[in-house]
Amino acid sequence: MSLEYKRNTLAVADYKKSLTIYRDILGFSVNYIKQSDTNSYSYPVFNIPSNATATFVALDSPIQERTFALTEIKGVDLPKQDGIRTSVSVLKVDDLSATIKQLQELGLETLDLIQDSTDGIRYIEQAFVDFDGHLILLYQIIKSKSYAQ
Repeated sequence: MSLEYKRNTLAVADYKKSLTIYRDILGFSVNYIKQSDTNSYSYPVFNIPSNATATFVALDSPIQERTFALTEIKGVDLPKQDGIRTSVSVLKVDDLSATIKQLQELGLETLDLIQDSTDGIRYIEQAFVDFDGHLILLYQIIKSKSYAQ
């Protein structure tokens, strides 16, 4: 059996606003932007009403094409993402402290920083909530024995 992860796609209210996070701070680049037809598979996948419009934004990471995407949905209100969180996207960054600072400057909610290790690899991680309520967990691998924020 062969399994390959293609991408994570988030439903957003305003893709241009979301790009201030995913492109400008996290470093994804736009591969393409396309207005979705009403017969697009995005409509049943996201349960989008036929009277709404959807725009698909494919994003490239520095090492993989179309690994992340945004689907902007206009014409209806997106549900609030509060209460128990049911999913998280996990992304590795080079400088967690600087990245979190930029996200906080946008007024985004951030969770507490933690330090942990798995299989002998030490890392720090901190999550934030984007403009549409999606939880994104960022982590940085620690190469030295100490970390000072």
